[in-house]
Amino acid sequence: MNAVSHSAVLPNLNRHRFSPSRSDIRNLNRFTCHSDCKKTTSQVSLFLSSGSADGRIGSRRNLVCRAYSSVDASTYNGVALESSTHTAEEKVGVLLLNLGGPETLDDVQPFLFNLFADPDIIRLPRLFRFLQRPLAKLISTLRAPKSKEGYASIGGGSPLRKITDEQALALKNALEAKGLSSNLYVGMRYWYPFTEEAVHQIKRDGITRLVVLPLYPQFSISTTGSSISVLEQMFREDSYLSRLPVSIINSWYQRKGYLKSMADLIEKELESFSEPKEAMIFFSAHGVPVSYVENAGDPYRDQMEECIFLIMQELKARGINNEHTLAYQSRVGPVQWLKPYTDEVLVELGKKGVKNLLAVPVSFVSEHIETLEEIDMEYRELALESGIQNWGRVPALGLTPSFITDLADAVIEALPSAAAIYAPDISRSDDMDDPVKYFVKMFFGSIFAFMLFLSPKVISAFRNHVI
Repeated sequence: MNAVSHSAVLPNLNRHRFSPSRSDIRNLNRFTCHSDCKKTTSQVSLFLSSGSADGRIGSRRNLVCRAYSSVDASTYNGVALESSTHTAEEKVGVLLLNLGGPETLDDVQPFLFNLFADPDIIRLPRLFRFLQRPLAKLISTLRAPKSKEGYASIGGGSPLRKITDEQALALKNALEAKGLSSNLYVGMRYWYPFTEEAVHQIKRDGITRLVVLPLYPQFSISTTGSSISVLEQMFREDSYLSRLPVSIINSWYQRKGYLKSMADLIEKELESFSEPKEAMIFFSAHGVPVSYVENAGDPYRDQMEECIFLIMQELKARGINNEHTLAYQSRVGPVQWLKPYTDEVLVELGKKGVKNLLAVPVSFVSEHIETLEEIDMEYRELALESGIQNWGRVPALGLTPSFITDLADAVIEALPSAAAIYAPDISRSDDMDDPVKYFVKMFFGSIFAFMLFLSPKVISAFRNHVI
């Protein structure tokens, strides 16, 4: 992979760790949009209805619409929130969250720095977190030349911002068609416009109710979780924002509209093969390190497997019974990532005699470096070299009308569960209250880190996996 496209903290942001397995994610009001939610446009007026509490995330095969909230939508900790009883006085905002990407080749290195400086991407032990920024600087500097080649091959920059802006406009129009006037905002995690910029604009505009919609169908600590951590920090430190009713849509891969849209695209691309029934459907998802799943409780793998199951169920209902498989792409560094790996599976399929393959970028809803360069160029070339004769690729959802309409429905369904966000500041380490203990850790941690970085094993890993 020439450019990493996964979830870095901005230099001036001191935030704490986000973990989806911790007590309903620290009481943030969250809404997981599943496929049998029945709310309609008329229910937009029910802004102050409360959501049911549920501590589970991404439970498999569970298609019940739930609002993750531990507080009533009109109160928090017994304090009444100022809210209007008339929908006409409400000013609804919708914040779309996405990764972001360098728009020019000069942006590549600082973009990569932001990416690798995120402690949800490179998860250093607490003792070594002071190395986060120096390590990010090193990795981004080493990877920048190769990443620039990748972006140069797709036109000199990422199209992600342009596509996301177009999706925001389309969503605004779809909401208006359903009777809901709203302000749309785009917040990128690692490049302009940053999430922080969008939140400042939301405050300036006087938004009275907000729906946060990450453009990632499945939840991961490193994507949705990382962006929400930034929001949590900002909302906790601002008296206005901390009282703003917010509903956060954690994931939406189970929604019928999304599944139908994905099945439509797959069905259409299968028709391009001379023998559609012979083509294998190859789902390629962005990977995450295994430690995220096994140690940090990331539900991404379970949600991805369930997503594939539901898409295939939709296809089978249409009489499409093609073989399918799931693999993970875009691994970086010397750690173990979710398996099987896309490049290895492509070689195996070629050896097994698979001749027709339809690639499906299932974790992306917009074209960017990992679809346009990694899949369309690198993996396509590898597949053909491995003996696969006919290669096809399903486009990202982009501005597909049924997809945009379903996002609009998701926003409307999420509005009633909006509640104020507030979480106690637990980001401060106990060690910070003990200067001697903190100094000792820093001193010995620095010595250990210096020895670690000079070891032949680490140097070799950097050369083979990072550079």
